[in-house]
Amino acid sequence: QVQLVESGGGLVQAGGSLRLSCAASGSRFSINAMAWYRQPPGKQRELVARITSSGNTTYADSVKGRFTISRDNAKNTAYLQMSSLRPEDTSVYYCNADVRPSWSSSWYPYWGQGTQVTVSS
Repeated sequence: QVQLVESGGGLVQAGGSLRLSCAASGSRFSINAMAWYRQPPGKQRELVARITSSGNTTYADSVKGRFTISRDNAKNTAYLQMSSLRPEDTSVYYCNADVRPSWSSSWYPYWGQGTQVTVSS
């Protein structure tokens, strides 16, 4: 069984920074793209940033220039460095990964449990 575990959320003042981590663990598996999503209260889940296994990145327009996604393939871990945080960044942030378990030839989307980020004004 593969699990994604997020950490690094918390409360920060506007203009501050936080770094989220997402570590994949479990039995033998492969990971392709990894991504961060967020779901503000009463809104749909939205893509924040995505990184492929080769390091290509995409960002939501609202976070470009402020957030940076990266990954350490050896550690099966993705990071989201968030700077110049705004109150509207307040949300639960979810890690997502395209995973191929050792017992399958197919890729499956896996999700973490989410971590709360609160930005005070």
